[in-house]
Amino acid sequence: MTATMIRRTRAAQACIDRFAGKAYAPGTRDCVKLAGHAMHKLGRKVGLTKGLRYASEAKGAAVMRQLGFKNLPEAVDAAGLERIAPASALPGDIIALETDADSIFGCALTVAVGNGRVLGFQEGVCVVMQPHSYLTAWRV
Repeated sequence: MTATMIRRTRAAQACIDRFAGKAYAPGTRDCVKLAGHAMHKLGRKVGLTKGLRYASEAKGAAVMRQLGFKNLPEAVDAAGLERIAPASALPGDIIALETDADSIFGCALTVAVGNGRVLGFQEGVCVVMQPHSYLTAWRV
């Protein structure tokens, strides 16, 4: 395994260690914090999320709009990450999954952990899952 893949695998594992099995808590344990943690572990600056404070999804959406974004994919694009095909995601990359049509965020952010699996929130708990469809992905 190359040094790059070892670093990526360790970053994905750090996300699992910090989030897996824990309950969803807006502003503390949510998809934005999960994606930010992956970026941090891979040495990317996460200036957009630094110091963000919100305690509910509604307040999180309001903060997102105050920053000038309509949805989470716009915010991730603004962080300077390159969009990639979800099938080419490596451990530690960010993958956007579909959410309910009425979601104010436009997607759910997850972190690739390998073999097509992602770490993300499902039914209120952070779990490793095998998605059936993807919206887009970004190289971290």
